[in-house]
Amino acid sequence: MKLRHPGLIKAAGLAGAWFLRLWMGTLWYRYRPLGPNVDPRESKRDGSYIYAIWHENMLLPAYRYARPDISVLISRHADGQLFAEVCRHLRVGLVRGSTRHGGASAVRHLLQATRQAHLAITPDGPRGPRRQVQAGLIYVAARTGRAIVPTGFGFQRPLAPSELGPFRPARPWSASVCVTAAPISIPATAGREELEMYRQRVEDALNLVTALAERQANPEPQPQTTRKHNYLYTGWRRIHGVLTCGRWPHQPIPAAAAAPA
Repeated sequence: MKLRHPGLIKAAGLAGAWFLRLWMGTLWYRYRPLGPNVDPRESKRDGSYIYAIWHENMLLPAYRYARPDISVLISRHADGQLFAEVCRHLRVGLVRGSTRHGGASAVRHLLQATRQAHLAITPDGPRGPRRQVQAGLIYVAARTGRAIVPTGFGFQRPLAPSELGPFRPARPWSASVCVTAAPISIPATAGREELEMYRQRVEDALNLVTALAERQANPEPQPQTTRKHNYLYTGWRRIHGVLTCGRWPHQPIPAAAAAPA
């Protein structure tokens, strides 16, 4: 059931913000940049960026990077209104609209944003297609002069999107990983074919960092038999080191050590 009453949406946004703080605060978070460190929390940075994040992963960055100098582009439909209220209570800057519907107004607000502010955009949007970059992101980057930072998130044993709407968060008290690629700059004079080339490049980079983050959050467990073998091997090596003066059985024992005292 979707909320339509403005009062209910505001109340649900406040409750959602507190719930998100409690939930995401239990996660063990790691940041792994592939290129330069572009963490928006760093005090020293050159310019501002557009962080491209798949829509299903928006809950963690909304909590982790909640600060007034980061503006999030959120659509105007009913679900977007609820998420906008959550972000407002988290003290995140908002730009309403999308790169599809209401895009002209959204781009206008993005162009008016201060040059020191970062932008966060979900290039696939709430209605998909899932994990496909739309051309609007490339257009906004070319018009604003900000480089795009493909930002992927991985969660340990994540919930399925159907269990929490379109989002895919981690379970409480589990691991989460953020991986960023090197910033991608879009020339303001790029033509249609060149913009499509950059769109595909951003999509490939975003899929890559997402796959790397998911792999680091869910590492393959080491077989138990291998661990036991390593323990036995280490103990066996220590025993032979004592009995053979640090030499293995197939190596000759020094004459000085073998001769009786």
